[in-house]
Amino acid sequence: MKALLKKSSAAEPFSFSFVNDEGKMLLKSENYKAKDSASKGINSVKKNCQEDKRYVLKESSNGMYFFNVKSANGQVVATSAMYPSVEDRASAINHIKSNAPECAIEEQLG
Repeated sequence: MKALLKKSSAAEPFSFSFVNDEGKMLLKSENYKAKDSASKGINSVKKNCQEDKRYVLKESSNGMYFFNVKSANGQVVATSAMYPSVEDRASAINHIKSNAPECAIEEQLG
């Protein structure tokens, strides 16, 4: 797993995602105006992903399952991909808990 810090041409160009070793996105952030803010978001996920109370489990209107990771102050820091089952969502959460705290950060600021 790694965290990707990205820059686009958007008005708020910085964002991040956490991807597994196959490159599949597990979590993504909102867009940020500053690189530092996006970096802080990555560190917040790394810090808070170990605690069950930081996960908000959700179901979309089309029957898919996803979750948000919240920081200590209750702000949503990242949102997961959509999963077809509760079990797949739980597997993704377990993967994040096991791998995100120590994962490398790769900058893609092109």
